[in-house]
Amino acid sequence: MNRFVLLALAPLLIAAGDPASEAEHVVKEGETLNGIANRARVPAAVIAAANGLAEPYAVKEGQRLVIPRQRIHVVGPGETGFAIAMRYGVTFENVALANGLEPPYSIRLGQRLIIPAVLKVPSLAPPMRSQPYFRPPHDGAVLLGYAVRPDGGGHDGLDYAVTPGDMVRASASGTVVEAATDAPRFGRLVVIDHGNGWHSAYGHLDRVTVKVGDVVKTGERIGIAGASGDAESPELHFEIRHNGRKVDPSDKLQGAGGA
Repeated sequence: MNRFVLLALAPLLIAAGDPASEAEHVVKEGETLNGIANRARVPAAVIAAANGLAEPYAVKEGQRLVIPRQRIHVVGPGETGFAIAMRYGVTFENVALANGLEPPYSIRLGQRLIIPAVLKVPSLAPPMRSQPYFRPPHDGAVLLGYAVRPDGGGHDGLDYAVTPGDMVRASASGTVVEAATDAPRFGRLVVIDHGNGWHSAYGHLDRVTVKVGDVVKTGERIGIAGASGDAESPELHFEIRHNGRKVDPSDKLQGAGGA
């Protein structure tokens, strides 16, 4: 199970007996997870993930359950699931779990999405490798680097100089979770899930050559470089995120050229 689980932004409250208003609930005799979830108006899968419950999700009298509260986002024109998750600083996996989304993880205009927060909790499982082995997605010069300003602005990734038609390659092995053709700002966009909360994104492509669910290896072609979205000239915008948070790709990339 993912070591990062869902938790409310509201302060933790001592159980008052009503799941609809609690941040923590003490299980009473005869209660089930589904019953608690229904009264709390929180998906059972979200409560299970927040409390490390394994199927069949049995609970026992006296057990304390975290009740993850959440925000709601209404999907706007052109928005994608990954872009929404990035905006709130959470992982797309947690958004998908909270909303019962399954591959290809399609969302629709006007859909109400639950946006959970993230909490790291202790785990008895053996530690996983902390991060993938990232390689540059293109061997062009970096036109604009990563920068974050105190006001929250700046530049979230690296912009590479490209020639239209150049191949764009996966920076690390993983599964394609987004293959958009009209993403806000970035136009044709590919997002890869590398596991353990790591994602990479590739924007302004001329053509996407993978689809959601494809498993790709480091250096495998995922698209053709171009100038889609708001790019004024051919470029590749590249981002790395960990648990929805911005990461400077320059600190993570291994090697000086593409694979």
